Amino acid sequence: MESPTPLTESDLLDLDAHWRALNYLAAGQIYLTGNPLLTEELRPEHIKPRLLGHWGTCPGLNLVYTHVNRVISTHGQEAVCVWGPGHGGPSVFAGAWLEGTYGELNPDVGRDAAGMGRLFRQFSFPGGVPSHAAPNVPGSFHEGGELGYSLAHAYGAALDNPDLLVACVIGDGEAETGPLAASWHANKFLDPAHDGAVLPILHLNGYKIANPTVLARLDEDELDALLRGYGHEPLYVTGSDPAQVHRDMAAAMDTALLRIHEAQRAAREGEERARPRWPMIVLRTPKGWTGPDEVDGAPVEGTWRAHQVPLSGVRDNPDHLRQLEGWLRSYAPGELFDGEGRPVDRVLACVPRGDRRLGSSPHANGGRLVRTLPLPDPEKYAVPVDKPGTRMHEPTRVLGGLLRDLMERTADRRDFRLFGPDETASNRLQDVYDATDKAWQAATEPTDEHLGRHGRVMEVLSEHLCQGWLEGYVLSGRHGLFSSYEAFAHIVSSMASQHVKWLQSARDIPWRVPVAGLNYLLTSHVWRQDHNGFSHQDPGFVDHVLNKDPHTVRVYLPPDANSLLCVADHVLRTKDVVNVVVAGKQPCFDWLDIGQARAHCARGAGIWEWAGTERPGSRPEVVLACAGDVPTQETLAAASLLRTHLPQLSVRVVNVVDMTRLQPDEEHPHGMTEREFEALLPHDVPVIFAYHGYPWLVHRLTYRRAVHPNLHVRGYKEMGTTTTPFDMVVTNDMDRYRLVMDVIDRVPGLAVRAAGVRQEMADVRQRHHAWIREHGTDLPEVEEWSWPGDGR
Repeated sequence: MESPTPLTESDLLDLDAHWRALNYLAAGQIYLTGNPLLTEELRPEHIKPRLLGHWGTCPGLNLVYTHVNRVISTHGQEAVCVWGPGHGGPSVFAGAWLEGTYGELNPDVGRDAAGMGRLFRQFSFPGGVPSHAAPNVPGSFHEGGELGYSLAHAYGAALDNPDLLVACVIGDGEAETGPLAASWHANKFLDPAHDGAVLPILHLNGYKIANPTVLARLDEDELDALLRGYGHEPLYVTGSDPAQVHRDMAAAMDTALLRIHEAQRAAREGEERARPRWPMIVLRTPKGWTGPDEVDGAPVEGTWRAHQVPLSGVRDNPDHLRQLEGWLRSYAPGELFDGEGRPVDRVLACVPRGDRRLGSSPHANGGRLVRTLPLPDPEKYAVPVDKPGTRMHEPTRVLGGLLRDLMERTADRRDFRLFGPDETASNRLQDVYDATDKAWQAATEPTDEHLGRHGRVMEVLSEHLCQGWLEGYVLSGRHGLFSSYEAFAHIVSSMASQHVKWLQSARDIPWRVPVAGLNYLLTSHVWRQDHNGFSHQDPGFVDHVLNKDPHTVRVYLPPDANSLLCVADHVLRTKDVVNVVVAGKQPCFDWLDIGQARAHCARGAGIWEWAGTERPGSRPEVVLACAGDVPTQETLAAASLLRTHLPQLSVRVVNVVDMTRLQPDEEHPHGMTEREFEALLPHDVPVIFAYHGYPWLVHRLTYRRAVHPNLHVRGYKEMGTTTTPFDMVVTNDMDRYRLVMDVIDRVPGLAVRAAGVRQEMADVRQRHHAWIREHGTDLPEVEEWSWPGDGR
C-alpha cells in the first residue's frame, strides 16, 4: 500500500455517520425495549425494567469497529477483531447488525425498525443474549467474560494465517492482568513469513469499575518506554473531538498497515532483517465518550461513573428520562436510519462486503475452515507386545514419533502446532524436532538447539500464553495439542472453563460450525514427580474439567504406550470438545499390543481376562479396577500376589481408559447403561479401584451406581514428598500390598482365612520404609517385578 493520505471531508462524514450509528445502537441496547427509532417522545414503558450493560467502553470499541471496516474496504485487507474489554457486547452486536451479518444469521433481527427493536430488547434480557462478546456475536471468537486473554487469542489466530490482520482491542483494565502482561511477548514468536499480523490497540479510557487504571496514569514517556520495551512501535491517537480523532485514527491504521506489510514483504522475499518491531496503537479517549457529561451534578463522561449505566433512574426519574432522550437524539438517528429503520447509504459507506465483513469472516467461525488432519496410522509406531508386563517403554516418547510424522504431513498446510511451557523435550516429545523447530524470532546463540523462525512448536514459560495461543488457533480453524506437567495445568483451569463454556454455548447456535477439539496431554504426572516433590504433585485438573458440560469434556487415562497412541489418534479427530489425556513419560510396562489397545480404547473400559483368575461361568469374588498407568501397574502386581497367596480366589481385573464411561448414559454421552456397568462391575461384589487422581472423583462419577456401597477407591490423597517412585504409592495407600490387604478386608469370610497373608503384606510395607531410608531405592522385588503370567 502507499503512504497514508488524509481523509477527505466526505470520508470523514461517512466514518462519523457509521460511528454515531454504532453509538446509538449500543446505547439503545442498554436502555430501550420499545420506540427504537425515537419516533415518539420517550416514555418509561420504553425503558427496560432492569438496566444492565457497560456503556463506558462502547464508544472506543465502536471507533475501532468503524476504522477496521475502513481498512478492510479501502485496502482489501482480510481482518478479524478481538474485543478484549469484557462487557463490550453492545458494540460488537451493533457492528454485526449494522453490517447486515446479524440479520442474515438471525432473520428475525433484520436491518429495519422491527429488527432494531428486537436487537435492543434481547440484550441482557431473559431469553436474550449476554453482555459480552460470547458465541452469539458474529465475528467473535474471544469469550469476553473473563479478562486477560485477548492478545494471546489474537496471536493464536494469526499463526499460520499469512494474509490475516488481527486487530486486538485491549482494555486498560484488562492490561493489568498477568496473562495479558505475558502476552506482550508473543511478538517474539510471530513469523512474518508464514503468519499473519496482530495489531494491538491499547484503549486507555482511564478507569475500571471504580478505580483508575495503571497504564492510563503513567506519564507518556514511561508508557512509551514500556511499550517499546515490549518490542512495539506505538502510534498514539488521543482526544475527544470526533473529527480529529477520526483523522488521527485513520492515519494510525494506515501507518500500522504500511509497516506490517513491509515487514511481511521483506520476510517473504527472503531479506535478512532483525526481528520486526511491530506497530501498535494507543487509543486514549474519554470513558463514556459522547454520553452524559454529568448526572445529578456529578461528572460522568471521562470518569469511572460512565463504566456501566450512566443514567440508572430513567424509569422513575423524569429528569433522567429526558436526559437519556437528549443523549440518544444527539446522535441524530433520523439522519442515520430511514423511516423504516434501515441504515442510510452514508452509514454503510465504509462497510465491507460479503465475508470481508467482521461479523462474517470465516476466521471467526473456524469450523468453516477446519480440515481433517492427515493422521498417520498408529500401528506404524506401536511397540511389540508378545507378553504383557515384561517390557517397558516411555509412552510419550512413543507418541512423539506419531507427532513428528504429523508435523511432516502438515508442513505445507501448516494447520497443526504443538504448544507447551518449555517442556517438549522434558515430556519426551522431542522427536517432533526432526520435522520442525521451536518458533523463535529473537536472538540466538551457538549453543541453542531447535530454534527457528518458521518452527511450529510453541514453547514459552507461561501456561496462560500457551493456552491462549491454542484457543485462538483452534477457534480460527486449525488443530493443536497442549503438553504440560500435570500439576501446572491448574494454572489455566479458569481459561479451560471459559473455553468449555464457549463450546457449550456455540453448540446451540446453528451457524457456528464445529471446531477441532482442544487437546491436553498431561504428563510428568503425580506418581512420577518423586524427584520434584510435593509442589509438583497434583492430579486435580481432571476433577475440574469433569465438573463441566458432559457433552463437551472427555478424560482419558491410557495405561501404556500403545493405548496412548490409540487415544491420541482419537482425540486429534474430535470436534467441539475438550480432551484431557493423562499419560506418563517414564518407562511403563507394555500391557496391550496395538490391536488389543485399539479395541480396549474403543470400549473405554473392559475386563482384562488374562490378568484375573475369574473362572468361566462363575461370578468373581472381587474386582480389581484401575485407571492410569501407575495404578494399573500396582493393580496387576496385586493380582499377581493374589494368584500366589490366594490361588482359589476368583479375581476380575478391569481397566478404565475413558473416565466418563463410569457415568450413567443419561448423564454423559460416553456413559454406560446400568446393564453394561453391572456386567463390568457387579453390584454385589467388592470393587477395589486404584485410581490415578483424587479418590473421591470416582465416587462422584459412580454415586448412582448400584455398586457404590461396595466400591472402595484408592488414589492420591495429598500425601507427597521427594521420595522413591514406589514410596509415593505406599504413602498414599495405593500400593500393591495395600490393595491385597483391601481385598482381604472386604471379601466376606476372607479376613479370617487369609489373616497370615494380610500380615505378610503389612510386613512388606514396613520393610519398605526401612529399606528406602537406608538404600535410597525401592525394594528389589518392586524394582525387578514383571508380570509373571503368560497373559493369554
